[in-house]
Amino acid sequence: LPWPKNVWVGVSVENQRWTSRIDDLRRVPAAVRFLSCEPLLGPLNLDLTGIHWVIAGGESGRRARPMRAQWASSVRDQCQSAGVPFFFKQWGAHDAAGRHLGKKVSGRLLDGRLWNGLPLAVGQMIRT
Repeated sequence: LPWPKNVWVGVSVENQRWTSRIDDLRRVPAAVRFLSCEPLLGPLNLDLTGIHWVIAGGESGRRARPMRAQWASSVRDQCQSAGVPFFFKQWGAHDAAGRHLGKKVSGRLLDGRLWNGLPLAVGQMIRT
């Protein structure tokens, strides 16, 4: 199947159980391959070879489960080590301390700042 240059493909990786999806993603010849680590429900040890972008965030909704701050920080740190842009989308219904506040109140700050990393392809599209 030929893949157009504008197609981005991603997989959800909520916890370590689902990291095998990343191997499947690597076989896709898409312009951008990304991970959606949301809802992030456990710690992850990632091999980011061939991955262009990682999005992480907590779960929202009435039955949302809390995301631990160290899980999100670890994903960010792994991205930085691998040179992969990292985007922290939201805490979800729980804040960094695990309190259920609702996603509008919990916000998007991770370790005191916003993380808005985007893959290089976005900059290329904006310039053209």
